[in-house]
Parts: sequence; structure tokens; C-alpha cells
Amino acid sequence: MSGGRPNRKTVGVQPARRVAFEVIRAVRESDAYANLLLPVKIERAGLGPADAGLATELTYGTLRLQGYYDAVISLAAGRDTAKIDPPILDVLRLATHQLLSMRVAQHAAVDEAVSQAREVGSQSATGFVNGVLRGITRTPAEEWRQRVLDSARTDDERLSLEFSHPVWVVRALRQALAAESRGDELQALLAADNVAPKVSLVALPGLASAEEVAGAVPARFSPLAAINDGGDPTRMLPVRQGRVRVQDEGSQLAALALSRARPVEPGEQWLDMCAGPGGKAALLAAEASQSGAVLTANEVVPARAELVRKALAALPTPPEVSELDGRDIGPQMPDRFDRILLDAPCTGLGALRRRPEARWRKQPRDVPALSSLQAELLASGLEALKPGGLLAYVTCSPHLAETRLVVGTALKKAGLSLVDAREVLDRITLEPLDLGESDGTVQLWPHRHGTDAMFICLITKDR
Repeated sequence: MSGGRPNRKTVGVQPARRVAFEVIRAVRESDAYANLLLPVKIERAGLGPADAGLATELTYGTLRLQGYYDAVISLAAGRDTAKIDPPILDVLRLATHQLLSMRVAQHAAVDEAVSQAREVGSQSATGFVNGVLRGITRTPAEEWRQRVLDSARTDDERLSLEFSHPVWVVRALRQALAAESRGDELQALLAADNVAPKVSLVALPGLASAEEVAGAVPARFSPLAAINDGGDPTRMLPVRQGRVRVQDEGSQLAALALSRARPVEPGEQWLDMCAGPGGKAALLAAEASQSGAVLTANEVVPARAELVRKALAALPTPPEVSELDGRDIGPQMPDRFDRILLDAPCTGLGALRRRPEARWRKQPRDVPALSSLQAELLASGLEALKPGGLLAYVTCSPHLAETRLVVGTALKKAGLSLVDAREVLDRITLEPLDLGESDGTVQLWPHRHGTDAMFICLITKDR
């Protein structure tokens, strides 16, 4: 089958499948973000709701289970996926997702894949794709699963293959859970990372209320949140106006832990140090406006700074957006701010449900450089904090090197104290958070809280 023309009549590539392929290819070739590119591609292709839903499932489903599908493809093809032309591998991954995880007619998935292969590869590539996919169709999905798991050499590799996470991520998540004495929850966490999250909305204080969101249901934890029960949230008027935003509950709680930790004195100066793309900044700006505080948002990357400005545009008086390197803020503006949010750049391992490609994009070697940057930003933020002020150190990663270790090192400096973020959130959340053992910091989890795995730590500078 390797060089011949497939027997079945050639069909054109369905628009939804074409969009999914283009996004997956862009993610691989140019480190595109699927969550940003996919909506643009869907709009440009003029997809209706059904096709948009199909393109979304194809894109995210394929990216989430890419590691598992590569194992299946390698077994079916009799060769390592590294030896397959990358665009052809993208075609095979999309088709394998349809064959093993979706209710798609097998002949339709194979024919569409062959047509895509013809567009991006050689004639021999179409025969190769046809042969590999026909081979996959001849074995039931559960048998493929067992064959893949039987190929693992260690327990970590088995979990990596079964739940489609790199081995190093499996180990990092195990260590983070073990730090809370919750190591037995690892499989539940890995499984949760592969489930599409519900769309959580935040009603910006003073601009909207959760009750305005038609069809939404109350959230579990954030007093400002509502959960969208289906449909495109961008079609909602409050969302289009910017008064209601799509934002994970964990992100909401990270901002509220800072703004509601203690009463606000009018005239307080607040800073969002790394504000892009602007979701937390918009919430903090609304909170500041309600209480007489003044927020400054900062984002060093110009394109992301523009996103922050757009996010803040719904506010009656949008805050100033600066473009400084966060590491320079402390030396330039010592003892300036009453409250600071440092949502530090990180591996993003806490948001794998909504940004599944992050698991394949990051490598263990990225962690030391990020940890060093986080430590420098934290030191700068603490220098910019007024005596008696409050800083929230937040990461969308549970990796211990990005969370407890960074904070622990910073707190060795005299004059700094940890504020119990658990107690603060107990006063804010609609229902109690089920938290593991900790030292007063908070680690949220997808499998336990239904949020991104946000780490939240509150630090104060002695007067």
C-alpha cells in the first residue's frame, strides 16, 4: 500500500478538518497558541456552529492526546514518528483521534486524511497514510490502548503514554501532589488535564453581575463567576461589551485574594507587574475602581501590552499600561505600591486543559531559567512594595521549582512574612476549598476544584 493510489474515490477536505489541520500545523511549526489561532481560523473559514464545534474538538482532542496517538501511529506504521514527515504526521494524528476517540465513520476519517495528505505530501505519502490508518481501523480501540501500555518500560512511562503527558511532567505533578500528601490523586489529575474545561465567566464588579449572563449557572467558588452551560460566550452582549469576561475561576480567586485580603484604603496604589493578556488586570481594575484604589498595569511585551489595553477598555477610566521589564520596577520605584500582583511567567503546566500544546512545548531544561526569572521578578516586586503592603505571587503551574521553592527562597530575606492565603480565600469563596497540607499557600487543582492549577501566595513587607 505504500506507493499506490487509494482505492476509494478521493473526497475534498471538509472545512472543519482543514481548519483543525492548519491550527495543529501552526502550533508545531511556529509555536502558535491554539486558543488564540483557532477562533480566528474558524471566523475566516465562516464555519457554522456545528462545524466550529467539530474543528474545536479535532484541534484540542488531537493536541491533548498527541503522545498517545504517536504511540499508536508508531506501532501501526512500524517506525518511529520522528521518521515521518511532520505534515503527514499531523494528518495521521488528526485521523487517529477521529478513529479512536470520536464517533466518526472510519471510511470518512480515512478518506479525508488521504485527501489532506495529497495536499501536503507526495503520492507515496497518500498511500502510506492510507495503509497506516487502515491498519489502525482493523484493531479495536481498547486493544490499541493495551498494546501501547504494554510497550512502557516504567510506571512513569506507562502513565505518560496512557494520559498523554511527557514523563517529566508526570514526575513534576507527582511531586507537587506529594507535597500536599495527596500523591494518590495523580491519575485523577492526569485524567482531568484531558477533559475540556467548562467556560467560566467573571462579571466585573461595578460593571456587571453574574445574573446578567443568560443561561449561565452559578460557580462553585468565585463570588463573581458564572459557568456557561453551552454556546459561544462571545455572542453574549455583556461579553462583547467587555463587562463580562471569560476567565477561569482559579484566576479570579488569585486576583481576589489580593484585592479582598484586607480592607482597602482610598488612594492605595496597586500594580499588576506582568499583566498580559489582561484578564486579572481587568478584574483588579474593577475592584480598585470600586474601592478608591488606583491600578497600574505593566506588560513588557508590546503585543501583550496591547491585549491588556483592550481588556481594560471596558472600564470607565482605563488604567495606565506601562511596558517596563518587571525586574526594573523595584529599583526604579522602591516602596511605591500598596498591593502588587505578580502573575509570573511559568511553564503553564496548570492550564493543560485549555492549552494542551504546552505539555509538548516545554522541556525540563526550561524550568531553571523560568525559576530564575520568577525569583528576579519577585525580588523586584518586593522592593517596589510599600512597608505594610501585600504582594500576591501567582503561577499557573504547580511545579515545586516555580512555586514553593521560589517563595521559600524569597522569604529567607529579613522583613518579609507569609500571609495565610488559605484563610483569606476561606472568607472569599462561596464554598470551602478542599486543600492539601501546606504552609499557608494555596494550590488549586483541575481534578479537585475544576479550576486551572493556580498557585497563590501572599507576602507582606514589615513596616
